[in-house]
This record gives sequence, structure tokens and C-alpha cells, in this order.
Amino acid sequence: MRSIRRILPLLDVEWWRVGRAVALGVLTLVCAIGLTAVSAWLIARASQMPPILTLSVAVVGVRAFGIGRGVARYAERLATHDTALRGMANLRANLYYRLAAAHTSDGHTLPLFSLRRGELLSRGGSDVDEVGNLIVRALVPAAVALIVAVGSLLLLGTMLPLAGLVLCIGLLISGLLAPWLAFRATARAESDLAAARAQVSAQTLRILEDGQQLRVAGTLSRELTALTAADSRLAAATDTIARQLGWAQALTVFAQSATVIAALAAGAQALGPGGLLAARPEYAAEFGGGLSGRVLLAVIVITPMAVFEATAGLPAAAIQLRRSAQAARRLLGLLDLAPSSRPQLNLGHLDLELHSGETLAVVGPSGIGKTTLLMTLAGLLPPSNGVTPLPEQALYIAEDDHIFATSVLENLRVARADLTDDEAAAALTAVGLADWLNTLPLGLNTMIASDATTISGGERRRLLAARALLSPAQVLLVDEPAEHLDPATADAVVTALIGHVKATDRNLIIATHRPAEADFCDRIVRLGPEFAPTTANRPTLR
Repeated sequence: MRSIRRILPLLDVEWWRVGRAVALGVLTLVCAIGLTAVSAWLIARASQMPPILTLSVAVVGVRAFGIGRGVARYAERLATHDTALRGMANLRANLYYRLAAAHTSDGHTLPLFSLRRGELLSRGGSDVDEVGNLIVRALVPAAVALIVAVGSLLLLGTMLPLAGLVLCIGLLISGLLAPWLAFRATARAESDLAAARAQVSAQTLRILEDGQQLRVAGTLSRELTALTAADSRLAAATDTIARQLGWAQALTVFAQSATVIAALAAGAQALGPGGLLAARPEYAAEFGGGLSGRVLLAVIVITPMAVFEATAGLPAAAIQLRRSAQAARRLLGLLDLAPSSRPQLNLGHLDLELHSGETLAVVGPSGIGKTTLLMTLAGLLPPSNGVTPLPEQALYIAEDDHIFATSVLENLRVARADLTDDEAAAALTAVGLADWLNTLPLGLNTMIASDATTISGGERRRLLAARALLSPAQVLLVDEPAEHLDPATADAVVTALIGHVKATDRNLIIATHRPAEADFCDRIVRLGPEFAPTTANRPTLR
């Protein structure tokens, strides 16, 4: 519950929407109970063949409750799903904002790369959905059940106190004992389910992305075996949860049946000579003498059958509560990863100051720490050995930044949402993609496959460079901007980036292993044992 209390603020729930959903849920069950009770009275009273006008109000009531139940159920579904989907959208946006800002509430940066992409996908996808389902599948059903149960007990207790007591016991079994048993019994299975789901997601993504490399390496069959094993664990956990839920629902059915039988026995006893139902003058006066104890007995026996509709879904709600709590714990863990697991940066000593419009190239062999330095400056890695993040708004453009399965224009709008067609075309032209754009069947509206599988590596790099050009960030941190490009095109892309930042009075820092690219920049930092700075100043970059 602590995890749920911590995650709920990130859903930005509007509680009046939750209240509306609960009210509509209560109205739905009130119509269902009213339909059952009035139908029971109508059938029992009609058997006595009274004047037809005596039954006309009940006939209208049955129709009204029947129609009202369907309309209220539809409205309740709209209200609960609207609330849940809004919460999921808010949670996902807040989660992405936290990850992008790379800071938790206590100021620690987030080591996202300590998780496999499949696990990160699972947490940002299914875990967010499970937390959102807490509202529609747990909180709203529990609140509706509580209100309807209390109202039904008062109604039935007024007719026959003993029947009200019997209903109370049945509702306690169905509404408390059965959900508690389901909650306890599925603890281990829910943990296994979450772990197996994350494993399946991670393995599937790995096979889809690296299938050819795995096949060449001869390890594809091993990865497929691991995926099959994870899927088997997922199926086993799902079966265990379904089995435990079935037992809990069986207990609810038993409680309902026992309550109806006990209410019948209590009503039959009260119907005997001198019994409570033998004569009810107040009811007889109200209904023109037409309501006998036998008619009232039919209402008392049949009404509990509809009341248990309120508690029938509580075992599933209890399981959803645990599932949402575990998902919340995993999401919070994503935001609270320990600083000790973060990679460290060791670059010796470096003291630089860049003025607006200046450009800097970080040059060195692969593995020396160029990418780590850029990510640290962008705030994506924790500061270490004195390297501090840039105080200005900085944007890190990775060598393998994601290309989304959408149009060319929408991929560029990742950098700036208000981007126009002309601005997008100009950016593509600046990085040497004008001819490529002209060959596209729908121009800027041409769709690109997920992760740019339908374009070449060079086109991907230039598309990312165009996205960098369009960004409003004050400092652009570009990792290997000319990778996969021929020398002439590489020089053109780097020149376009430099010209853009100088024209807009911003800064550019590029990481490259090609000295030719560095020559275009105002300042150069060379990394490597032979270039390690020896100054004693603490390294800073302002």
C-alpha cells in the first residue's frame, strides 16, 4: 500500500471523476436489485390474481429498472475507463518526464541503461497499465460494493431483521473472506507473473532486434529456448492465478446460495402463526390490502440473489490490488535505482569554458569515454570526478537515437512539436537529404518503419542530425554525428550543425573518433592516455 500511495500522485487523478464512476456503479446495482425485488413482488402478487391496476405500477417499475440498469452500466463503463485511461496517460507522461529529467525526488540521477530495453519497455507499458487498472478494477468496484451492501442490509433488515443478519454474514464471506483468500493465495504467482512477463518482453525484443547476429553467432536457438521457458512460466503463473480466483468465486457462489436458503428458512419461520410476516398492517395499508406475508417472503428470498452481484467481482479486485501494488513498486524502483549501480567517469582533469556560439569537439578512440562525458554533461549520468552537468538546457543526441514508426515529419517533431512542413524540409536539406526527400512517395508524410529499418544507416544519421538542428535546446551534445557517412557528406553534416548553432547563438559539443570532423570546431579536447590533462584544477564545463 505504501507503493500505491506514492504512485497515486503521478496519476493526477481527478477524484470527482472517480466519484462519478462510483455513483454510476451504485445506480447500476440499485437498478439490478430493484429489478429483482420488484419482479419477485410482481410475480408473487400476480399469482393472487388481483385487479390489473394493482400491478400497473410494478410493471412500469420493472421496465424502468431494466432499461435503467443497461443505461447506467454503459455510462459507468464510460466513466471508469475515462478515469483510468486519463490516469494511465498522466502516469506515463510523468514517468517519461522524470526519466527525461533524469532525477528522482531525492535528486539522484537515473541509470536507465542498467535495465534491458525489454524490461524498460515492460515497466513503461504493462506496469503503467496495471497501475491505471487499480481505479477501474479495484477501487471503484470496492466502493460500489460497500455502498450497495450497506443499503441492501438496511432495506432487508427493515423487512425482516433475521434475514438482514443472514445477508450480512453472506456478504462478509463474499466481500471480505473470499477477496482476502484470493489476495493471499496469489502472492507468489503474481510475482512470478510479473517476472515472467518482463522476461518474455526482454527476450522477444532481443530476438527481434538482434536475430541475424544471434543466428550468425549460433546462439539464436538458445535465446528461443529461453523465450519458450519464460513463456511457460508466464502461462503457469496465469493458470495459478485463474485457479485461485476460481476458488474464491466458488466461495462467493456458496455464500450466495447459503444466504438464499437461510433467508428462505428465516422467512418461513416468520411466516408461521404469530410470525413477523404473518401480518404486516403497514404494508397492507400502503398497497391497498394486497401485500400479504407470502408476497413479502418472495421479495426477501429473491432480493439477496441480486445483492451478491456487488461482491462477485471483489476477489478479482483484490488480485488487481496486489498486481497494481507490485507494478507501482517496480515503477518506483525505476525512479529510485541506487547510485552505486551507476557507471563512473574517469577523464583526468579538464577545465573549459565555452561562450555562446562556440563549438567543441571531443576526440578519442572508441571506449575512451566520449559518450560517457556527453551523457554526464546532459545530466543523464551522475556527476563523478568533478564533471558537472551543464546548467543550460542541454540535449543529448545519441548515435542510435530512436526513429519512431511514423511519418518523417512526426519523427522531426520529436524535437519541436510546432514544426511546419517548410521548416522540416529546410532542415532535411541542410543535412543533405533533399534528394532523398524528393524520392519519397508522400514526401514528409511518408511512413518510416520502426527503428528506421526501411532507411539506410546514413539516412538515419542525417535524419537525427536534422532533428538536432530543429531542437530549441541551448546546448547540443551530438554523439558521432557523421557515423555511416562518406567523408564529403560527413563534412557537410558537421558543417550544417556548426553553422546552425552559430547562427542561433548556441553551443555544439560533438564526440567523434575522426579528427577531420574536429577541425571544423572552435575547440578540441583529445581524450586518451597520451592526451590526459595534467592540470590540478577540478574539471568543470560551464
